Amino acid sequence: MNRPDAEGGERAVVPENKSRRAWLRKTAWTAGAAALGGASFGLAGLPARADDGKLKQLKLSWNAGAICTAPVPVALKQGFFARRGLDVELINFAGSTDQLLEAIATGKSDAGIGMALRWIKPLEQGFDVKLTAGIHGGCMRLLATRSSGIVDLQGLRGKIIGVSDMASPTKNFFAITFKKLGIDPDSDVQWRQYPANLLGEALKKGEVHAVADGDPTIWMLRESDHLYEVSNNLCGEYQTRVCCVLGVRGTLVRKDRATAQALTQALLDATEWTANHPAEAATIFAQYAPQADVAQLTAMLKSHTDHHHPSGDAFKKEIALYADDLKTVGVLNGSTDSNHFANRVFSDVLV
Repeated sequence: MNRPDAEGGERAVVPENKSRRAWLRKTAWTAGAAALGGASFGLAGLPARADDGKLKQLKLSWNAGAICTAPVPVALKQGFFARRGLDVELINFAGSTDQLLEAIATGKSDAGIGMALRWIKPLEQGFDVKLTAGIHGGCMRLLATRSSGIVDLQGLRGKIIGVSDMASPTKNFFAITFKKLGIDPDSDVQWRQYPANLLGEALKKGEVHAVADGDPTIWMLRESDHLYEVSNNLCGEYQTRVCCVLGVRGTLVRKDRATAQALTQALLDATEWTANHPAEAATIFAQYAPQADVAQLTAMLKSHTDHHHPSGDAFKKEIALYADDLKTVGVLNGSTDSNHFANRVFSDVLV
């Protein structure tokens, strides 16, 4: 059964014999498919609007150099924000994660996109930021020279790994993976920090045996230096785990849930569009990554899991799983209740 919506079309009514959550899960990626010739993949809910009927203005912080954030300019260029009633100002944030989360929590920005394995620790400290959805997975890689003989993570026992940041999501991820393989990430391997653009030189000079970082930097290094990809964050259980997440200001979620919902759904729409149109998405993103051409960016996007952008209980479960992982390597307090933590930092704004 459908009823007229505020704009003269029809809106679906939740069946009375089913929960709203279950019904939304079933229809989330089919509603609105006629818009954009089938390119709208989200809920058909009413857009957010300011009191005067104009588009609602928001500030969204992102890392413009990271290819995994390609859905952000896609949402702007392809009109996903505007369709949801939003006028979004993009802020290229180059500060620390703590500074970013503080900026969101205090209203200097309304939301931001970042890496789960970098955000979870500071969120444990109590920043008023709510995670509302995952964006994608698959942008972290660990490389070695082809002559090194290192073909798997077991081959790195007793070796030195170069990273761009000792608290980076890449280091955290591979530390977790080592731990699961029975390799102590603190005593069985060494980590050495270099600027991201010098990781390749460190590997060439033999100062490290492997390097780990995120796309596009690590992808470009693999291609330019013909390196071997030892591992990535699409192996094993992580092939269906998100790595990039959306965080929204807590006060926005509580006081203007419709806007938080509109922003979240616009980015999920843009993420699905990116997965279905990687070449077009790469063209839109190309201005932010001048070191790579569109063909290379397209290949990167095709290797990512932009179709995997969980929300609701599925996303909350992934947060709890990452919390469990981070406890094993001492990043989170061992006494932290992962499920309680996930409940605290997550908000299901789509229902």
